[in-house]
Order: sequence, then structure tokens, then C-alpha cells
Amino acid sequence: MPRWRSLRWQVAALVAVASGVVALAVGVLVHRSTVDRGMTVGREQAVTALLTEPGGSEAPPPELISRLKGAGDIATWYDDSAPDTPWMWAATGTRAVKVDMGTDLRNLRALDRHIVLASLGVLGVVVPLAALAAELPNRRLRRVARTARRITEGDLDARTGPAHGRDEITDIATAVDTMAGALHDRLRVEQRFTADVAHELRTPLMGLVTSAELLPEGEATDLVRDRVGVLRTLVENLLEISRLDAGAESADRIPVPLGPFTADCLRRTGLPSEITVEGEPVAVTDPRRLDRILANLVVNAHRHGLAPVEVRVAGTTIVVRDHGPGFPESLLAEGPQRFRTGASERGRGHGLGLTIAAGQAAVIGARLTFGNDPDGGAVARVRLN
Repeated sequence: MPRWRSLRWQVAALVAVASGVVALAVGVLVHRSTVDRGMTVGREQAVTALLTEPGGSEAPPPELISRLKGAGDIATWYDDSAPDTPWMWAATGTRAVKVDMGTDLRNLRALDRHIVLASLGVLGVVVPLAALAAELPNRRLRRVARTARRITEGDLDARTGPAHGRDEITDIATAVDTMAGALHDRLRVEQRFTADVAHELRTPLMGLVTSAELLPEGEATDLVRDRVGVLRTLVENLLEISRLDAGAESADRIPVPLGPFTADCLRRTGLPSEITVEGEPVAVTDPRRLDRILANLVVNAHRHGLAPVEVRVAGTTIVVRDHGPGFPESLLAEGPQRFRTGASERGRGHGLGLTIAAGQAAVIGARLTFGNDPDGGAVARVRLN
């Protein structure tokens, strides 16, 4: 089905309008020129008949008498009171003659018809040719748009391909490829930095964990152990993100009964959540990674939202909802970003939980989407294939 709003048809419409305006202007000029020439010839014929054929003269009509200024004056008048039988009059003070202008009128009407038919014929040829001519740049623009969408979806290896020509479309394609290359390089630098930091922190962290276990019991010791535990979780999350970024993860899929599995996952989080299961759904997926996704979503809901946290399993879709302020607009527009929680009202954190959930969902081929409920609260949906 044609896309009537595409550049191709806009160009064709512009060419059609321009051609129509040119045809109209030429037609009007030819029409007026033909009318003026016919009037001039008609006057000359009427005057000649008046001077050479005195016997066939008639009394001048009242419209001509007012135009006569003297006895030797000759006046002419075009009588179109009868649309199909116009006359050209020539008169002196006492007599007048008339010349039939019907032939000129019929010739003029035939000329107008021919101009209209010729203009329509030209438009019938020019508009398809314009549409065909616009298809090549339109195809190049569609390729650039597809590449930009792939880059937006995270495929930073997407390119528009070799550029030909030196027009604006080539400049746009080159700019998109350059942008993709720059984004790819910056992402690789960020991923390497994350992986290096996580690995460098791992060794001293193990020493901290061991040292914290050897401290005598007390309030200060509990505080140190709590902070060491937070640091350990952060390093483990960074290591997990670095593996996901490197594409080193793969899914081991098996049939999973989603109802009991989700209930067991919520129990292991140790956080109060309300679960609803419709039927007895089963999905073929990686249970370890799905557990990681659901745990992060539930922890995020408790940390940044408000109780109650509701989990609903319907078919192969699992929905996690809280009753807090909802996800910020930046997260809904751009997706989860590491070290960004999006809004202060959603609490504090490192912004890694949703990033890990999104990465694990990509590994198992699930679709993770974020939204806000009309009645308030953040909603995360995991759709399993």
C-alpha cells in the first residue's frame, strides 16, 4: 500500500502542482493571445467590408452610435449577446456592416480543449516519472532511517553502507555512521572501565569481607559488615554487567512452571509481595536468569516504590507493580541506565538492578518493558517467548 505522506509522493505532488501552474499560465497566455488576434482580424474584416461593400450595409445599432465622434469616424463593436453567434460590427454615422465571428469562437473553444487535454497528458507522464525519479533518494533515506532505528535499539554496529554521491543524503548517512562509530567507541570504553573497576575491586573486597568477619561483635562491627555487604553486591553487579556487555552469557532453556517458580523467587527475596497466578502457565526459558530478573524487579519495587508490591502471572507475562511515584519519564523514554535512578523521589540506589534485568531479559529472549499505572505506581512487564 503506498505511503502517501512519503517523500516520494510529496515530490510527485509538488511536480504535479508546478506542472499544473505552468500549464495554466501557458494556456491563459495562449487563450488571451488568440482572443486578441481574433478581435484584431475581425475588426479589420469589418472595416474592410464597410468600406468596400456599401450596398450591404445596415443601420448602426445604438451601441455603436455613442462611439461615433464625427462624420468620417469609424467605430467597431463586438456583439456577443448571442453566445454561439457573435458578430463584429463596423459603422460610420449613417450605416454599418457586421462580420460573423462564430468560426473564430469555435476555433478558440477547440484550442482551449486541446490545451486542457495536452496539459492532462503531460501531467499523466510527468507525475509518474517524478515519482520514479524520487524513489532512489527516498530509498536512500529509508536505509538511513532503518540504520538510525537499529542504533536506537542498541545495535551500534549498524551502518548505512558505502556512500555514493555528494548530496545532502550522503552527508546525513555519513553523519549517522560517524555517530554510531563514536557511540560504539564510547560504550566500549565505558564497558572496559566497568569491567576493570569490578575486577580491581574484587581482590581488596575479599580481604574486607574476611577482615569484617574477624571483628568482635558490636554495633560498629554490624555497621562495617553491612557496608561491606553493600560493596560486595555492587562489585558483583558490576561484574555481571560487564559479562552481559561482553556478550559472554547464553541461556539454558528448560520448561518452567511460572506460578510455583515465581512464588519461590519472591520467597527467596525475603520481601513481602502479593502474587496472583492465572491458570498454570509454563514457559521454556532459563530459570536462573529469570529468577535474577524477577528478584531485581521486586527489590527495585520495594526500594524505590511503596507497598503493596503486586506480582501477577498471566500466560507467559509476569507483571510487577508497586504503588509509589512511578518510573520517571527519562527511564520510560531511554530505558534503564546504570548509576541512574532517574528521580530523587524514587529513592537512592546505583541504578544497576533494572540494567541487569534488561540485560538478562535480552539473553533469554524476553521483552522487558516499563510503564506507569494510571492509578499510580510503577509497572514492569516481562514477556517470555
